[in-house]
Amino acid sequence: MPMRQDCKFFESRSYPNGETVRKCDLDLAPEAPWRCPDDCSAYERRLVDVNWSHGTLVTPPTPEEPASVGHDDSIGALLDAAEDIVNAAGPQVLAELEKEKSRRRLGRGGGKAKRRRRRRRS
Repeated sequence: MPMRQDCKFFESRSYPNGETVRKCDLDLAPEAPWRCPDDCSAYERRLVDVNWSHGTLVTPPTPEEPASVGHDDSIGALLDAAEDIVNAAGPQVLAELEKEKSRRRLGRGGGKAKRRRRRRRS
């Protein structure tokens, strides 16, 4: 089944470089942007609320599905494994960035204080 653009969890975003992201906000479509799972239990039709005016959802055409996209769970499993690796590395990367930021702050402050002391001696 192709991506259900009428599902309330479908999201499409186009970027200035021409790229378009089509995805499930619940991360339940491992073969996005080409298809949703046939038996997705989270599917909910996008509804109009009172006093809301909705336009039509206009997304660029979905790119052709590559021949390498299969019809089994291997793609979803691979993408889940890759996501786990990225998520596991995230906290460590953030800690390293924060440590580097702190070092830069300390280094700059010390340098300014030394310059001020040199100016006073002159």
